[in-house]
Amino acid sequence: MKKRYSILFCISIITLVGCEDIFECIINRRPELPEKSLEAGRVGYIYHQGITAGIKNEPRDDIYNYNFEIYGDIPDGLEVNIDYRTLFIEGTPNDSGRYEFTIALNVGPPEYYDEETQEYENSMCSTSTSMDYEIIIIN
Repeated sequence: MKKRYSILFCISIITLVGCEDIFECIINRRPELPEKSLEAGRVGYIYHQGITAGIKNEPRDDIYNYNFEIYGDIPDGLEVNIDYRTLFIEGTPNDSGRYEFTIALNVGPPEYYDEETQEYENSMCSTSTSMDYEIIIIN
C-alpha cells in the first residue's frame, strides 16, 4: 500500500512540475561563490583579492553571463572591479577596521536551441546566490 502511495505521489509531482524541471534540478546547475576568507590588509599598502564565481555541475562556466552586486561596507581606498566572472577588490586602504559585505550574484543562463523542437531550453535550476565576506584592515 505504501508503494502505491509513493508512486502516485511521484506521478502527481511530475505532472504538476514537469519532467524537464525535475531533471534540471537533479543535475542542480546553479551559480556559486566560493566560501573563502579574504586576506587581511594594511593601511597604506596595496590590497588585491579576487573572488571567482562559477556554475556548480557545469564544466562550461564561461558561457554564462555574470552580474554582481555588493551590499555592505568596503574599506575606503578600495575599489571593486569586475572582469567577467571574477570580482576584484583592490586599492590602498585608508582606515583600519572590520568590513563586512555581501556579494549577490545573478547569472544569465545560456539558452540552448533544440533543433528537434525548434525551441530554446534554459538549463539552470537556480540563477542567483549570495555570500557574506569580511575584510580586516590593520594599521
